[in-house]
Amino acid sequence: MGNRNVIITGANSGIGKAAAVKFASEGYHVIMACRDLIKSKKALHEVVRISKNEFVELMEVDVSSFGSIRKFCSEFKQNHQKLDILIHNAGHFNHGMKTYQLSADKIELTFATNTFGPFLMTELLLDYLEKSDGPRVLSANTTNIKHFFNPKREIEFGNLQGEYKTSRPYNAYKMYGDSKMGLLLLTYKMAEKYKPSGVKVNSLMVPAVKVSEETLKRLNLYYRTLGRLIQNVNPYSLSPKQMADIYFQICTSDRFNNTTGSLISSDLNIITPAQTNLPLNFYTLISELWNTKHMPAYATNPEHINKMWALSKKVGYRNK
Repeated sequence: MGNRNVIITGANSGIGKAAAVKFASEGYHVIMACRDLIKSKKALHEVVRISKNEFVELMEVDVSSFGSIRKFCSEFKQNHQKLDILIHNAGHFNHGMKTYQLSADKIELTFATNTFGPFLMTELLLDYLEKSDGPRVLSANTTNIKHFFNPKREIEFGNLQGEYKTSRPYNAYKMYGDSKMGLLLLTYKMAEKYKPSGVKVNSLMVPAVKVSEETLKRLNLYYRTLGRLIQNVNPYSLSPKQMADIYFQICTSDRFNNTTGSLISSDLNIITPAQTNLPLNFYTLISELWNTKHMPAYATNPEHINKMWALSKKVGYRNK
């Protein structure tokens, strides 16, 4: 598989690093797309050592920055003939943050990183994906989107560029869930748009995952304590290596040759939209967080999908 290229964003730690090891071990040419090259060099050496594959390279990209994404895509095209697999693994969730943060492009930082950035990167690399004989795009999603079973929950489309940063309270957890729902909406639209060219676009609902002590130390005391508790108590928490295997299956196996525009569970089943939204209470929420059979109807509403697509086009290309 040395002639097959895979880009993995956020490949310097956690699931991304484990995925880099998995693909490299299987003979793929892996491009580790990371924000901090100095900190990521150690991860690069570890991936090469563990996989025994020299065809692993490190490239710089800040997924929250449109300029950085454009530079990354341009440099990739200068050195490669095609792209076979694109995995949007990098994400931003600043636990406990109480105030709005904006990206270099004046976009709410969570949305810039988790939604608009992956969209722009996919668009810019589309022509190289089309050169592959089996191109696949996979984005990491979250069970947080289950909160959209609440009929009152919606993405605040008019507050993604800091419009109300001084007058509305900031909720990092809600913004993270909204950004991942936005990415799922784009997944459906990209799958529709790219279908004629054969590019398959899917999203994976990542369940509870064991994270490294290094990652836990970056959280505040509350979330650090909660994280350790969940990891130790939840017997169903998966390891980064297990998640990497799931990434690999979705992106390479014949089982998903014809799958596109789908949200996939960690047990490799397609998650279907619920017929209607459910009333949100504590017991309903807990039940739905464990249920991998269906997702909120909000995700497949054409109005929401088209609105997210139009905004992403406008925002991502306004400074071209």
